[in-house]
Amino acid sequence: MTPNSSSAYVPNEELENKTIVRKYYDLLKVLYHRTTPADRKLIRKAFVLATNAHNGVRRKSGEPYIYHPIEVAMICCEEMNLGTTSVVCALLHDVVEDTEYTLEDIREIFGDTVAEIIDGLTKISDLVIDNKNISLQAENYKKIFLSMLKDVRVILIKLADRLHNMRTLDSMPPEKQLKIASETSFFYVPFAHRLGLYSIKSELEDYAMRYTNPTEYYAIADRLKETEEQRETLIQDFVKPIVEELNKEGIQVEVSSRTKSVYSIHQKMIRKNIPFDDIYDIFAVRFVFDSPESEEFEICWRIYKVVCLLYQTNPSRDRNFLMHPKANGYQSLHVTAMSKAGRWVEVQIRSKRMDVIAEKGLAAHYRYKEENEEANVTDTDVSDKLEDWLSKTREILNSKDADALEFLKEVRLNLELKEIYVFTPKGDMKTLPAGSTVLDFAYLLHTNLGDHCIGAKVNYNIVPVDKELRNGDQVEVITSKKQMPKLEWIEVVRTPKARRSIRDFFRNEQKQMNISGEQMLREYFSQLGVEYNEENLQKIMTATLKKSPEEFWNDIVTHKITKDRVQKILSMKNPKEMAEFQKKVSEEIANKSLDQLIEEQLNETPNVFMLDDDYEQIKYVLADCCNPLPGDQVVGFQVADNRIVIHQTSCRHAIEQMSKFGNRIIKTKWRKGQDIAFLSGIRITGFDRKGMIKEIVDVVSSQMDLNIRLLNIESKNNVFTGTMMLYIQSVRALTNLIDKLKAIDQVEKVERI
Repeated sequence: MTPNSSSAYVPNEELENKTIVRKYYDLLKVLYHRTTPADRKLIRKAFVLATNAHNGVRRKSGEPYIYHPIEVAMICCEEMNLGTTSVVCALLHDVVEDTEYTLEDIREIFGDTVAEIIDGLTKISDLVIDNKNISLQAENYKKIFLSMLKDVRVILIKLADRLHNMRTLDSMPPEKQLKIASETSFFYVPFAHRLGLYSIKSELEDYAMRYTNPTEYYAIADRLKETEEQRETLIQDFVKPIVEELNKEGIQVEVSSRTKSVYSIHQKMIRKNIPFDDIYDIFAVRFVFDSPESEEFEICWRIYKVVCLLYQTNPSRDRNFLMHPKANGYQSLHVTAMSKAGRWVEVQIRSKRMDVIAEKGLAAHYRYKEENEEANVTDTDVSDKLEDWLSKTREILNSKDADALEFLKEVRLNLELKEIYVFTPKGDMKTLPAGSTVLDFAYLLHTNLGDHCIGAKVNYNIVPVDKELRNGDQVEVITSKKQMPKLEWIEVVRTPKARRSIRDFFRNEQKQMNISGEQMLREYFSQLGVEYNEENLQKIMTATLKKSPEEFWNDIVTHKITKDRVQKILSMKNPKEMAEFQKKVSEEIANKSLDQLIEEQLNETPNVFMLDDDYEQIKYVLADCCNPLPGDQVVGFQVADNRIVIHQTSCRHAIEQMSKFGNRIIKTKWRKGQDIAFLSGIRITGFDRKGMIKEIVDVVSSQMDLNIRLLNIESKNNVFTGTMMLYIQSVRALTNLIDKLKAIDQVEKVERI
């Protein structure tokens, strides 16, 4: 099975009309118990308008377009617990973007609140891209953030929209699938995680992996299906004695189980470097009880005690999120127990209130402003966490940095959930993202402290500025008036506030550099008796081929552009002289731009850019981060220095690039039959014995006829680990080599690196 293997859709208008009505009544059925007659009238008005607006329009799958907004509305009310206004906006979310209706039409019919949310959900269509570094996706994300800060429902409806798009992605062409899946994992998954929408986050992750790394996805999915019956039997046997004991103690529980998502399993296999069979927490059992909030902790610990008395547990795997919930409000008590079948089982213990937050996230405790009503928040602690996160995002928006990509990076940092608690010398507790450094702490206290920080005393020990802090550390910042921020600090800090403060410092420094450079250039012009005007200034900038005004002014101040050079440029009378001068400045100027070369190539083979050594004009390089081989699924990216960079589609760096620069994607695949050799590596592990190295080398050199570039083997306590770098032609050849090496006696594991 492949991601785009769906069968063709056959339109049937009579059946479609019945389906539209059925979907609408299914939506009303879910909403009925929490809506008034006036609410349902408003929803019907939105449904009728959306149906008429999208009449005759079909999705890529062939289905009527109106199916999509109805399904988005269903996700909002059924999977997110949102109310009337959100459902109305979900039904209308594509009307302004895709039909003749305007935002003012929506405002007149449904009011300001609905119009503002719809505006936040409508993509930027009139953005003029006049800079290669501007990303349309990033600008759209920034608009979502701006709208979200006014009303959180914008991002929640956007998540519902993306979830349904991912559920129906089969009908899209492969390059669109890659782009949308990459956007999803890069942008929408962290948002769902931060808002505590666990089930939606997991589903988005799995769908994204299905399209960016289908081979691994289906391998794990098939294994899960094979072991499903065995898991169900194990769970029943494990749960039965616990429930019986709880009944004796008068504790009524609802028992459910969940299987770890395909993506989570894959990540753990990579992180721990273990096969599927060695993952012991593939599934978890959940015990949920109903009780007053004042009794929740006591009952959690009583259930915990029963589990510990019945089964052997692993204390190192205990997780107590009762007293210190996660940043998205998640509360639960976890214990890992050994079943009678010899398998570890993770047990999650929580109340119904905690379970709602765990499944529906912060959205479950956020009651939004409806027309003529004040917002009503039922859980102060949880809503405070949401407001705290939003306030940090507002800080980022208020920064002077207008670059949408940089903004996106800052906000993604703010989406991090893992936190540490650090103390000042006076005992005041401060919260920082996990991985934060001394510099982050200094900037958190005050910008001036950060700018002049030279180190700190952490638990009374002197440490440098890049020292990573741990939970419970006590930190005293050490400063010096002579210390100033350094550019490399950007790579040291973890928090958006610290990054912004450092950038603001250098922005101000650059501003002064620009002023000094302009003053020097004016002096040159005065000494040369030439008028300082825009035409002459542009002539010098064009001739010196500087990428930015900042670089130009810096080169003036540092005398890389001298008065003599300025005089020579101004004395040029014709384009030929200018061209010769530019050629001397940069001998690497191509006769044609990369855009022209790619266009010519795509005219010859419009579907794809073929990878081989025939096209010397177009420089392509294989990305170091994933080292793609012929046979791997690959994607190319146009970059600024006249190159195309080739990544595996599953590479996390490629996913980030696809999410931010979808317009730079070049469809790419390997040309069949090419005989180019690519450097790749494998790791071999096994039990050492005499003649082992000879057998390995014989397989590689004699049987496979491959060239070894590097071979390093270490042996300890009769166990060896070897790393081999070699030139190989394709993934198929590499797979064949791995199979042959695995067949060697006492070789236990062979893997690509």
